[in-house]
Amino acid sequence: MRFLRDNGLTIVLVLASLATIFGMFLSGWNVYNDELTEHGSQAVSLFAYATSSDFLSALFENWESEFLQMSAYVVLTAFLFQRGSAESKDPDEIADQDEDSEVKDRDRHGPLPVRLGGLRRSVYSYSLGLTLAALFLFSFILHLRFSAEAHNVDALAHGQAAQQTWEYFGSAQFWFESFQNWQSEFLSTAVLVVLSIFLRFRGSPESKPVAAAHSETGS
Repeated sequence: MRFLRDNGLTIVLVLASLATIFGMFLSGWNVYNDELTEHGSQAVSLFAYATSSDFLSALFENWESEFLQMSAYVVLTAFLFQRGSAESKDPDEIADQDEDSEVKDRDRHGPLPVRLGGLRRSVYSYSLGLTLAALFLFSFILHLRFSAEAHNVDALAHGQAAQQTWEYFGSAQFWFESFQNWQSEFLSTAVLVVLSIFLRFRGSPESKPVAAAHSETGS
């Protein structure tokens, strides 16, 4: 029970992710087969759809936007401020949050890269942003690859010429798919930053205390 208590947030989010991916998969499979039958083609199996460019393109298209949002948020909040927001550092308290880290470097319970010091410690200092950026790039590349494949399947079915991946990279369709997700991620983050100035949710680390002044910054 202690494990569930200590890891409940991750467990619920992972289960919600799996449930919604499965829902996306089943509904997408039905939509895809409806489109195939409308064009006189044979419906595909669940397994065939799971490995199809149509499903994988949509999957990584969404992952790409989420990792872009998270990586940008981690980096931007290290340098920029929004007075009154629970999502921002206080602009009047500019002290580095790691200013006392030298004292903790010798803590045997601390992260190994910190205890090793040098370059490993320096890279580890920015590892969260770097890892999220790498996941964004990974998802971006897979979105491009499978979106290009899906485009070519559709093009060939209509007697049109296929495109190389690098050609599809410059297409309006690919960038429309990306921008339509990116804009919503940046907008939702901006809304959270601003709303946390004025609104509260008792008990959440993403909220200021209920009685905190609107000008109070940080959670």
